[in-house]
Amino acid sequence: MSLDPHIRDALAQVTTATITTQLLKKGLRNVWLRGTRPLRPDQPRLVGPAFTLRFVPAREDLATPASWSQPRSTRACVEAMPAGCIAVVDAMGVTDAGIFGDILCARMQQRGVAALITDGVVRDLTGVLATGLPVWCRGAAAPPAVAGLTFVNWQEPIGCGGVAVFPDDVIVADGDGAVVIPAALVNEIAAAGPEQEKLEAWIMEEVGSGAALPGLYPPNDANLARYRAAKK
Repeated sequence: MSLDPHIRDALAQVTTATITTQLLKKGLRNVWLRGTRPLRPDQPRLVGPAFTLRFVPAREDLATPASWSQPRSTRACVEAMPAGCIAVVDAMGVTDAGIFGDILCARMQQRGVAALITDGVVRDLTGVLATGLPVWCRGAAAPPAVAGLTFVNWQEPIGCGGVAVFPDDVIVADGDGAVVIPAALVNEIAAAGPEQEKLEAWIMEEVGSGAALPGLYPPNDANLARYRAAKK
């Protein structure tokens, strides 16, 4: 999926908090990827199509250093990532084996990957930070992935942080974590999200002026009329 630049720009102005509200209105409650915290506090909000990777529990005959040279490996997977994608990795919440280190993250950065998001951890923390690749994860651990995980495939449906993610769903990540927007709903959320942000900015101005919350948040008909008049 190649994300329309106008859609990307619109979603880049919308917080993950707003997106979860908009998806809730459509009946989707489980869209926030648990454990996906920004590795550095100054990471900008990022938007991109999901490129999925999946690990399963380690099996000793498969999870070995020799697996790094196999055709189906994290190394081969990195070379398949298109520019602008967000790599979303199902690490099953494992926190004692780092899925990627500085070398793989450096290659992802070179290939133009927008970000790495996982419910697991990375390794070589100082080196990963030095690559400049934005990462959302649970933290860092020294052991390699094969100490606790077996890499099995990419670009298939996964579960990350307890959330179903399909290839080409759209990911938005900011200081509150990462959320998934189903591909079929991307256009609707990109249209509704900025409008909610504008309304809430107006509500914040009203609160700053001392207005009481009942009837303001959420706005009743009278306050909606005032908001629409202010927009003009």
